[in-house]
Amino acid sequence: MTKVAVIGAGITGLSAAYYLQQQSDAQIDIIEQSDRPGGKIKTYQRDGYTIELGPESYLARKTIMTELADELGMKDDLVTNNTGQSYIYARNQLFPMPGGSIMGIPTELKPFIKTGLLSPAGKLRAGMDYFIKPKKMTTDVSVGAFFRRRLGNEALENLIEPLLSGIYGADIDKLSLKSTFPNFKEQEEKHGSLIKGMRIQKSSAPKPAGTPKGQFRQFRHGLQSFIDKLAETVAENGAVIRYNSAVTAVESRNNKYALTINGEQQHYDGVIIAVPHTVFSKWFEDAPLRYFRHMGATSVATVVMAFDEDQVNNEENGTGFVIARNSDTVITACTWTDKKWPHAAPPGKVLLRAYVGRPGDDVVKNNSDEELVALARHDLDKMMELKGAPEFTIVTRLMESMPQYEVGHIDRVRAVQQYMKAQYPGLLLTGASFEAVGLPDCVKQGKEAAVALAADLNK
Repeated sequence: MTKVAVIGAGITGLSAAYYLQQQSDAQIDIIEQSDRPGGKIKTYQRDGYTIELGPESYLARKTIMTELADELGMKDDLVTNNTGQSYIYARNQLFPMPGGSIMGIPTELKPFIKTGLLSPAGKLRAGMDYFIKPKKMTTDVSVGAFFRRRLGNEALENLIEPLLSGIYGADIDKLSLKSTFPNFKEQEEKHGSLIKGMRIQKSSAPKPAGTPKGQFRQFRHGLQSFIDKLAETVAENGAVIRYNSAVTAVESRNNKYALTINGEQQHYDGVIIAVPHTVFSKWFEDAPLRYFRHMGATSVATVVMAFDEDQVNNEENGTGFVIARNSDTVITACTWTDKKWPHAAPPGKVLLRAYVGRPGDDVVKNNSDEELVALARHDLDKMMELKGAPEFTIVTRLMESMPQYEVGHIDRVRAVQQYMKAQYPGLLLTGASFEAVGLPDCVKQGKEAAVALAADLNK
């Protein structure tokens, strides 16, 4: 029988195994170094709380994850976030996100004119976007360079950067535009102005019927419930999940593969590698893959704090805030979790989740859990009134968890993919280190790897 190894039981690896079972009758071994499935996804439950320690939710407009949940029988477990105002903390003050903005790009005049996030000069400079002719992008550029040219420094630092760098945990002046937001460049070139292009895109999008719904989705019992169901399903369909199993080498032998797992060699007809580049890059000496040895990854942490509601004075009807990097804070963002996800906390409780860690700093590495809590609390005290000690705190470190898509990334990825197809038929590299970091993107990449491997196996 044909044997396939899927290395990594995170969301990408489990998705790859699930879709491969639909494409092939191969025996699948899922090799996982830890003692649990899910990778960065981990849900903590106690006393009526449902707390995400890793990723919090996913974008509803990326429907592949919702479709997979439906196939797993979990459609009724899906919940949508409460809508509410989101904020940006800049110049030691919380400012509402201007209405109508798309990733910080203004598409409505009145909210943009009224916002206190930009000075009058900053607003005039952003408005120059209508008169600056697009430059044809022959090579990749940084997100920072693109937005500075279109909207100016002030709009970049106070509107754009807090949102975009939060998604990728990246230095916006190194972050690849081509790898992350090529649509912005396409709209600018098509319409002669970024703002004009985004306005047209927004006006042409289908208008949702009824009350506006939140953009994000979750599961009533947490993201871990989705992972557990996915792992259970692939196991019921014949896959073997091998926990506490460390891969230390991958060798090609006559278009088949020998994996060294816990010191012993196992042989497979096909392999899908769905672990971070910081792990798999150690297994290959090939020159095209050396890129991943030098590719960065930011370490971040989440700091969760639970309070009684009478300990917190926060009258803002919102979901949370991001922080401009010119602010004197250690945290980069905060979610008012109980307001965004009412199922996450019992009645009468407040749940806050602060994010720590910027590219190039060692705050997560160099501070204890207690010190990270103290640093986060010091910052949060600037933004809301908190009385007394929290009921409990949870610090989760995600070391080297945010892959850095620096300028030129996607071109290097494409070159690696072509090389792998020619030199390692039946071996696929996939996951967040390649094309996108969102949960639906990881599901999509897992599916694409499964389809490609099934095609190789069926030749």
